[in-house]
Amino acid sequence: MCLAVPGKVIEVLGDDPLLRSARVSFAGVVKMISLTCVPEAKLGDYVLVHVGVAISVVDPEEAAETFKYLRQMGELDGLEMPSPEGASP
Repeated sequence: MCLAVPGKVIEVLGDDPLLRSARVSFAGVVKMISLTCVPEAKLGDYVLVHVGVAISVVDPEEAAETFKYLRQMGELDGLEMPSPEGASP
C-alpha cells in the first residue's frame, strides 16, 4: 500500500521546473521535497507528497481532513495539526 501525505510549502528553492524543491511542513516536521511533478506549486500551497516527491496540489480543507484522519489513527500524536485556513506551517 502506498501512502501520500499532505504538507504545506514553507519555502520554494530554485527556478528550473525540473530541479525545483521546497521545504514542506508536515504538522510541524519539515522535509525537503521535489516539486518536479507540480510546477504550479507555490509558497503557502498544500501538496500531496509520496516518497519525497510532491504529486499534486491539494486545497487546505482536504489537507486538514487528511490530518484529522491521521490523528484519529494515532499517527500524529504530539504534532500540531494545520488549520483549514492554512495559517500554521
